[in-house]
Amino acid sequence: MPPQVILLFSGKRKSGKDFLTDHLQKLLQDRCEVLKISQPIKSHWATENNLNLHELLSDNAYKEQYRLDMIKWSEAVRDKDYGCFCKQACSNAADKPIWIVSDIRRKTDIQWFKETYQDLIKTIKISADENTRKSRGYQFKSGVDDAASECDLDDYIDWDLVINNGEGSQPIDEQLVSIMSLLSHL
Repeated sequence: MPPQVILLFSGKRKSGKDFLTDHLQKLLQDRCEVLKISQPIKSHWATENNLNLHELLSDNAYKEQYRLDMIKWSEAVRDKDYGCFCKQACSNAADKPIWIVSDIRRKTDIQWFKETYQDLIKTIKISADENTRKSRGYQFKSGVDDAASECDLDDYIDWDLVINNGEGSQPIDEQLVSIMSLLSHL
């Protein structure tokens, strides 16, 4: 059974995407599945380089050591098939009515999902000011923070919902209510 809605989350590093989607998953419980486009990338990278996949998937300094090389490799793969990692992430998804894709990074990611799942798609941008992101551990890294993996959606404007998750933001409960309004048809 295909999903009834797919929530595509995007945002800069340390904007709080995982924090917010983890809370959303707890709220939705067994009605949702969280997918990560980065999972097949990191899985391949871990296998090829004999690295710890669990550590690459977590939010810590370990993955930062390999981020730039993973980006370069994944860009070369995307040049041949822009939907490659989206397809791989979806291929193992459970039969749940709600899919949460927590790491949309490029216009081609959105394009692939819209081509494949048409009107099931809802796009959500998580934003946070730079000071908030720095307080969460963000440090600018050349080749990462100025690359397509962080900047391709900077000029994208067709969001279904934009959430400020930085200074002066709404409490998490109010942010979740905003997201849940996208699911009112379920």
